[in-house]
Amino acid sequence: MNLDTLTTEAADPRFALVDTLGVGELAALMNETDQSVPLAVRDALDQIVPAIEGVSDRMRHGGRLFYVGAGTPGRIGVLDASEVPPTFSTTGRVIGIMAGGQKAIVDAVEGIEDSEEAGAAAIDEAGVGPLDSVVGVAASGRTPFVVAAVRRARELGALGIGFSCNSGTALSAASEHPIEVIVGPELVSGSTRLKAGTAQKLVLNMFSTIAMVRLGKTYGNLMIDVNASNSKLRERATRMVMQLTGASHEVARATLESADYAVPVAVVVLRRGTDVAGARAALAAVGGRLRDALESEATAP
Repeated sequence: MNLDTLTTEAADPRFALVDTLGVGELAALMNETDQSVPLAVRDALDQIVPAIEGVSDRMRHGGRLFYVGAGTPGRIGVLDASEVPPTFSTTGRVIGIMAGGQKAIVDAVEGIEDSEEAGAAAIDEAGVGPLDSVVGVAASGRTPFVVAAVRRARELGALGIGFSCNSGTALSAASEHPIEVIVGPELVSGSTRLKAGTAQKLVLNMFSTIAMVRLGKTYGNLMIDVNASNSKLRERATRMVMQLTGASHEVARATLESADYAVPVAVVVLRRGTDVAGARAALAAVGGRLRDALESEATAP
């Protein structure tokens, strides 16, 4: 292993005296260095976009999206996956695989990231298949667990994507869609939970959010498939139904209650003048996409 070739491991001389700075100076410096991360992501959009298109296409046919990582990338993957069910009312579609399992989310499990066998086994245990997509995330681009997981996923016919923060990596070589977001040396040398971690959060947000939008989980920019599990979200759902139908607050809330707080169902009930069962059937006929259900009404003879 030659870490000298990895920009994520380099020591930037600009930061050589950070231990002598005050809190205000350090905060300003970190903020300044963080501003380069969105620009690095922008520079990699030509790599990111085709990968998301591939994921979205497979998910439209019932596939799942897996994130695989160790350490910080693994935790970021688990975080992004865990936010999909409450945001888009869908479970089991975006899944995080963490080297070392659930324990490693909180406590480091040393050595597991170096096991190729464990990486391949994790893919087998998850039942990855040809409709699925696997995004391996490793700042270095060389983590054996992650490289082996992507390689095994491709052997099983899944879409294999490798996301790293260095160039010309082993993870890229193992991937059908290599993504390399070059963020440069960290403020604290080798601490890739900083700029590299921020880049990972930004890009994984793109994967899950864009895939859900493409699946019809939004109407415009409204989060219509939100899981209305508390008073704030029930009120948000009510306001969306009011906005999309022109109904009063009282009518919107009553319709939502009859539809188990499913916003698309309530909107179709009010816009098409049907009952809940009819609305559910109309949505099912167009794969759950509210816009298509409303447009099919407009074009029906």
